[in-house]
Amino acid sequence: MRLFLKLFIVAFLGGFGAQAQQLFTLTGRVTDGGGNPVPFVTIYVNTTTKGTSSNIEGNYKLNLPPGKTDLLFTAVGFESKLLSINLFDNKSLNIELVSKVFTLNDVVIGRNNHHENAADEIIRKAIKNREIYLNEVKAFTCEVYTKGMQKLLSSPKKFFGRDVAKILDLNDKGEGIIYLSETVSKLDFQQENKIKEVMVSSKVAGNDNGFSFNKASDLNINFYKNVVLEDKMNVRGFISPIADNAFSYYHFKLLGTNQDDDGQTISKIEVKPKRTSDPAFTGEIYITNGSWRLNSVNLFLTKKSGIEFIDTLNIKQQLVLINKIAVPSSVQFDIKGKVLGFKFSGYAVGVYKNYNVEPAFNKHFFSNEILRVNSSSNKKDSLYWAKSRPVPLTVEESTNYLKKDSVSRLKSSKKYLDSVDNVKNKFNLTQILITPYVYYHSYNKKSITYDPIFKSVFYNTIEGVALRYAVSLRQGFDDGRYYSVRPEVRYGFGNRHFNGNIQAKYFYDPIKNGTISFGFGTEVANLNSLRQTNLFRNSINALVFGRNISKFYERRYLNLQASREFAPSFELKITADFAEREALLNSSFLTFGKTNEFTANDPFKPLDNQSLLFPKHTGFIISGTLAYTIAQKYITRPDGRFYVESKYPRLEITYKKGIPNFFNSDVNYDFLSAEIFQKDVHFLLLGKSSLLIGAGKFLNAKQLYYPDWKHFRANQSLIFDADVRNFHFLDFYLFSTTKQYFEAHYQHNFGSFFISKIPLLRRLKVEEIIGGAYLTSPEKRNYSEFYFGFKRLNFRIDYGYAFDSNKRIEQGFKLSYGF
Repeated sequence: MRLFLKLFIVAFLGGFGAQAQQLFTLTGRVTDGGGNPVPFVTIYVNTTTKGTSSNIEGNYKLNLPPGKTDLLFTAVGFESKLLSINLFDNKSLNIELVSKVFTLNDVVIGRNNHHENAADEIIRKAIKNREIYLNEVKAFTCEVYTKGMQKLLSSPKKFFGRDVAKILDLNDKGEGIIYLSETVSKLDFQQENKIKEVMVSSKVAGNDNGFSFNKASDLNINFYKNVVLEDKMNVRGFISPIADNAFSYYHFKLLGTNQDDDGQTISKIEVKPKRTSDPAFTGEIYITNGSWRLNSVNLFLTKKSGIEFIDTLNIKQQLVLINKIAVPSSVQFDIKGKVLGFKFSGYAVGVYKNYNVEPAFNKHFFSNEILRVNSSSNKKDSLYWAKSRPVPLTVEESTNYLKKDSVSRLKSSKKYLDSVDNVKNKFNLTQILITPYVYYHSYNKKSITYDPIFKSVFYNTIEGVALRYAVSLRQGFDDGRYYSVRPEVRYGFGNRHFNGNIQAKYFYDPIKNGTISFGFGTEVANLNSLRQTNLFRNSINALVFGRNISKFYERRYLNLQASREFAPSFELKITADFAEREALLNSSFLTFGKTNEFTANDPFKPLDNQSLLFPKHTGFIISGTLAYTIAQKYITRPDGRFYVESKYPRLEITYKKGIPNFFNSDVNYDFLSAEIFQKDVHFLLLGKSSLLIGAGKFLNAKQLYYPDWKHFRANQSLIFDADVRNFHFLDFYLFSTTKQYFEAHYQHNFGSFFISKIPLLRRLKVEEIIGGAYLTSPEKRNYSEFYFGFKRLNFRIDYGYAFDSNKRIEQGFKLSYGF
């Protein structure tokens, strides 16, 4: 009886609690005076940060407790509306917002009341307070709802021989949503730029097991900074309308003032770039007179502003005061563009609520993990999203979810995946000739990739006309693991010699990037093991220009390698390599050019075609590389760890040991090197720089052969690799060392800083590049290079000079491309 009474009390209290927590749903549509929808209206419970936002069609939905609630409707350019709502059931309520009327009557700002100067006076006061408001938000916590949607407005029927509509699930006109995702996250922030985001809910249309790539911090844009969107839409970023130097870039015009519900005067100011090519915004900003802080913005960027890949970007941001501190209540990014025949549009929106601007974080609360996606975040059902989604779906989005989610399970079935594979696996001559041909077996997460013929046929003076062909087999697993096997065959028709090898890799730990790989067989390898001219470029040099730049040797090998992170961005890689190595001789001298400048395969004896660079020998070498990126930020998802660009250098230490007498190994040496690399150091409007410094020494060089020497990323071709680590003119082989070395590389990209000021050239949108490199070793003391160039997307042309000490030894053009 007593137990029954306890259960009854618990059940009664539980029912009472449930009733107390009962919520009703208020829905409706927000329109303007003409009946047009007002998108992304901020709707808050008055004096709180609990609320929602209307969608792009003006529809809103809000869950509220029973009884009276005061709701505040605000939108950029519209009068705010405060309504008292009494809810005792679900209710629909349409709202009409009136456009704000901004008048120019009785405008008094400070020194004068002339309309043509009033905007400038307001902006000067806003600039004067810029740093105060930039640093006023010491910390906060909040909940963020994000939604990202991209759709194709039109598309080509075929792309590289594939049916675009079938691959992307478009309608007959080539239209349709290609990405739709929503997230709910808890966001924590603290100066200096400390961020911790936990994604608690994630939904991706058509993928029940997918995790969204939306990130609340990506929507973070602070116009109190002098430059915003740095290295996002272009290299340099864009000048804020209230930057310290804003008057050098903008014309300002006061469109009028308006009184808000609190009696404060809001000034609407039009901003226009002084020059169409300036990295500046067009649109309106709203500033609160007296405090001179931003109230909201509605700004645009276009191709004339220097953005890449898209035609227009529209940014709308609404700010709200919490304890006299301004924080975003909603942010919206809209994009439109056209590329390669695909016309697209899309948006990303963030709605912020439940702010706490005085949180107490302990000393170890923040780490380098800026986002963690909970493993259960994609398990929320449709009922959860119906209750939790603050921004209602549009009709198109609802249809997209319904269509794609209804077949989500079907899409994971063998029958469906096989039907999709039948489309993707359709053989295409273009693919096999120019691009790889991939045969999918999606249900089993298998794929087979066949190399294109274009890259498989080549020529060099060692093998003559040759064929190298490989097939890659990949097996994936649900948790992100995979293994791959790549058998390769190679045959030289000139020297009538066959080589074959197999490479295998097992990626066993997606979170810690754990990998084991091995390989064995025979191969023709470059004497300089570092990245340089590829087989295709070498073929062109030989056949067209009569120059055999690359030198080769043969090795029969067994290779084992393991790598793993012991802490985020703290990686150890260990390699063991056993090989029998043999020098090679030229066997072919074919060229289509007028001259033949072929040299021997021994770079030190270019005129002696019978000279062997080294005797046949065996080498057993072990090496270890410890790499660490300082303060590397990263994202942790159930399917792996993903790094974001670091503001700090990457440090790398390598030790290599040639072990004598192990299985008759003939090598005996110790080599130690260290390298520091910093990519993309930003200098605001002046662009960004990259820097590498490296040094090393053979601690013991009792017995080693040319493949064991320290080599450098050299270049002797017209076509070069644009990586900052590479030299432009350095010989591939002559200046490798068996002693010590020091090298340094620097490169700066101005991001059209100068070109944009030249009327006839600014439309080209080319980026100016300058740089230099330095090397000193016993073999090549005080070698230096200096160059300047121009870059557009993945194409680049440089003109450089090479110096041996103070003597200029070479100069000329270098070209680079990438796809």
